Formats: sequence, structure tokens, C-alpha cells
Amino acid sequence: MPAKSLDQIVSLSKRRGFIFPGSDIYGGLANTWDYGPLGAELKNRVKRTWWQTFVHGRQDMVGLDASILMNAKVWEASGHVGNFADPLVDCKNCKERTRGDKLIEEKLGVEAAAVLKIEQVQPMLLAEKIPCPKCGKVAWTEAKRFNLMFRTQQGVVEGEGNEIYLRPETAQGIFVNFKNIVDTMRMRLPFGVGQIGKAFRNEITPGNFTFRTREFEQMEIEYFVEPGTEAKYFEEWKDAVWEWFLSFGIAKERLRIREHGADELSHYSSRTIDIEYLFPWGWGELFGLANRADYDLKQHEKFSGQDMKFTDPDDPKKKFLPYVVEPSFGCDRSILTFLLEAYTEEVLENGETRTVMKLDPRLAPYDLAILPLSKKEQLIGKAQELYKRIVQETNLVCDFDITGSIGKRYRRQDEIGTPRAITVDFGTIGEDEKQGERDTVTIRDRDTLKQERLSINELIEKLKR
Repeated sequence: MPAKSLDQIVSLSKRRGFIFPGSDIYGGLANTWDYGPLGAELKNRVKRTWWQTFVHGRQDMVGLDASILMNAKVWEASGHVGNFADPLVDCKNCKERTRGDKLIEEKLGVEAAAVLKIEQVQPMLLAEKIPCPKCGKVAWTEAKRFNLMFRTQQGVVEGEGNEIYLRPETAQGIFVNFKNIVDTMRMRLPFGVGQIGKAFRNEITPGNFTFRTREFEQMEIEYFVEPGTEAKYFEEWKDAVWEWFLSFGIAKERLRIREHGADELSHYSSRTIDIEYLFPWGWGELFGLANRADYDLKQHEKFSGQDMKFTDPDDPKKKFLPYVVEPSFGCDRSILTFLLEAYTEEVLENGETRTVMKLDPRLAPYDLAILPLSKKEQLIGKAQELYKRIVQETNLVCDFDITGSIGKRYRRQDEIGTPRAITVDFGTIGEDEKQGERDTVTIRDRDTLKQERLSINELIEKLKR
């Protein structure tokens, strides 16, 4: 079973160096999180495996890394300046500020909140007697539109610069570079552009650890197709993403697909689905797939005055705006899901309980750990030689741990998800034949706890394979 509560993951993340509260020594900054040494490794591996699967693993994909700061007209064209807003309500009693639609969603469901116009939010809160989460009173102001984009200024003199925004999504960087990519990479439809990068949304009520934050990372694809074929590719991407999550150990029974209702769709979408995961607090969005049609390219063509049409390389007279299917992954949400799913508590034969993170080996921060049995100088020296040889002859990431008893080190490696631990003992250095022959080591499996004795040369060859 996965983690039963978010607190289990929050506690383990801080204790073991996955995720720390942001600005912790100054009392923190609400809902900011720093990825620690192990979290940084995990995050990089999630991004790398995503890139390998959806960019390097396909003939029809290329990558991009666009700037966070963009011309403000980009966001006017995309509709974010006019449409990217949440209904903000204040509690008249305690002045708590929150999103009215989220309170309605928590009580009545996503569909009920999605169809509401902004002027209907306060009456619904009052009619359903939905209380303030802080003080418990039912006394709400009328809802106001709150734009989610972070504003800043670009210029050398404070207060005299041009107003620009931190991007609220990575997609627009792909759309404004569409012609550049087509012209330089000789692309033929259908083709996609993948991008991993930071985005920023001034959420009114962030929460649930890294599930909803104001600064987050997206792994996003814009897949350009000929109009009329978008339904086919929509289904193909839905299946590909579903299988990707399953391949990394997410249980099928904790995933579901939810279709957005007509009144729930974003201004740019004609069809959207979410893949949702059963988090400890309930079902929540893990991944979104949208049919954006030609909305974005059409808008940028209109606002920029530039021709954004695709020219068929086999028929130069055939020019049109492609339709777009958008698979959008939340990197931080994916990491949180992998952590929740991997968390396992097992009762051993001796009655002890061990906590083990059963992360897919492709995602685990360390591929293996090198553990000298004791702090004897000869053991440490031999273990360091083995460490250097593995690093030089393979592409594996190793941990080297000499702190505490061997049992405590095994438990520590289990808790951070290291798939294999290699113990260098007195047999390795030829001082105890009972432990094993000289130049042999013990390799221990995280999940089965089985141990195997191998010569160092056999071990290196096995690790290479």
C-alpha cells in the first residue's frame, strides 16, 4: 500500500533530504519548497526519463528551452491577461482570503464549481452553508476576479520599466517559436515539441505539500497535426501517457481518467481530459491532455502580424494553421505521486517494521550504495577503490556510507529507495574466509532482501549490463 497520509511523505522528505521547506532558517516562505540532495537527483531522473521517452524516443519530436520572461503581448494574445483568473472571496468575520470555487469543489465536486459564473460563487457558498476554513463562519464577500500571473518590471530604473509577467505556462514559448522550429528542423506533420521548465502562478490557496505551489515545473508537449486528425492523436497520447505512469509503478486502481464538461473547458480548449491520482486527500489532477485546435497559432498570427501557417513541403500551395494536441505533465506532482506510491511499511520476520521507498530503479536517487562493514582502515580503503572503479566503468550513481552500524545503514538506504547495497567485509580483504573469498562482496536487494556473493569483477560486469 502507498502512504496513507501526506504527513508520512512530508516527514520522510525532510528527514532524508528529499524536500525541505523553503527559506527554513528564516521561518520559511509559505508554500515554497527546496529539493534537497536526494530530491534533486529524483527530480532530474524524472525529467530525464520523461525526455528519453517522449523526445529522444520518438522520431516526430524535438525539444526546446524557451525564456521565462516574454514580451507582454504574448500573454495578451494567449488570453491569459483577460481570462486567467480565479474567483477570490473574503471571510467577513476573520478576513481570510480564499478561492470560492475551490471551497465549492471540495463540497460539491469539480463539475459543480466549474459551471459557476463569478457572480454565482458567493450565493452558492451561502446557500450551501460552506464555512470559512479558518474560523468556521459562513459570511462571504462577493467574489472578485484575481489574475494569477506574477507581474514584474523590466528596466534599469525602479518604477519606470515595462510591465512584464513571469510565465504561467511553458506552452507559449513553443507557439511563438513554431516558425523557427519548422524552418530550422525541416519538420513534417505530425510533429511535437517538448519542453521542461519553470512556470509561476499566484495561487490564492496553494497547499498539499508540492501538489499546488506558486512556483512549479512543467513537462509539456505541443503536438502539431493536420486539422481533422486531432482526435486520433488525442487518443494516442492519452494511451501513451497512461502507460508511462503505469511503467513506473503507479497502481492502475489509483489512476482514473476524467473528461472535462463543456462548461469546464479552458478558453483555448475544445476537449480536455485529466489523468487523476487517488492522493491521501482524494482524487487530484496528475496530468492534463487538451485539444487546443489552432487557437494559439491563430492568436499569435493576429497579434504579431506574422504568418504562422505551416507550408506542406510536398505541396507549397498547401498552407494552413495546424491543430495542437497538448499533453501537459506537472513535474512536481509526478514526483509527489511517485513518492506516495513508493512509500511502504513492512513487518519483518523478527517483528520489526522497516520503511522502504520502492521507487522504480530508474528513478531512485542512487543506483547503489557502497557500505564498508566497519570503519577499519583496510575496509574503507577497499570500498573506496570499488567506488572509484564503479564510477569510472559504469554510468551509475553511488552513495558511500560509513555512518552507524551496517543494519542502520541498510535501513537508511531502504528508506531513500536505493535498489542495491554492496557490502565490503573482512572476506573481501582476505581476513575472514567465513564471510567470503578474497575480492568478493555481498550485494543486497532492496525489495527482496536477498543477498548474493559475487567477485568484484563479476559485480562490475553485472552492473555494466
